Amino acid sequence: MTDSVFKQFSSRLPAAADAKEVEPEAADDYGAFSILRGVRDSAKMLELRKKDGSVTALGYGWLERIEYDPSEGLTLYFGSHKVTIGGRNLASEVRPNVRLLDGLVRARVPWIKEAGEPEVLKATPGSLVIEEITIE
Repeated sequence: MTDSVFKQFSSRLPAAADAKEVEPEAADDYGAFSILRGVRDSAKMLELRKKDGSVTALGYGWLERIEYDPSEGLTLYFGSHKVTIGGRNLASEVRPNVRLLDGLVRARVPWIKEAGEPEVLKATPGSLVIEEITIE
C-alpha cells in the first residue's frame, strides 16, 4: 500500500529533463549602466565597476539617500559609505523614459561602470559618460 501511494504522488513530479531553467535577470545594457527590464524587478545590490577592473557591490537595503548636483554629480549614501559618481549628462535620458537617477531610486540598476579614457574620448557630446566613481 505504501508503494502505491508513493508511486501515485511521485508520478506527478516533473522529470529533471522537463524542469524549466530559471532565466537570469534580464537587463538592458546602456554602456555606462544597466537597467532591469521587468517593471517589478529590483536589484539586491549595486555593482560599482571601476576602470581598473575592481568591483565593489553595495546592498540597496543600505541606500539611505541620493543627491544630484549638476556640478558635483550623483552622491549615494550607503550607511557609512559615500559613493560619488562623476561624469557628463548624468541626468539625461539614454532612451525615452530611461534615466540613471530614476533607475537608482527604484533599485533597478544592477551595475554602473566607470569609463576608460578611450571610451570617454569616443563618447558623443550628448551621451551619458561616467568618468569617475569614488567610494569613501
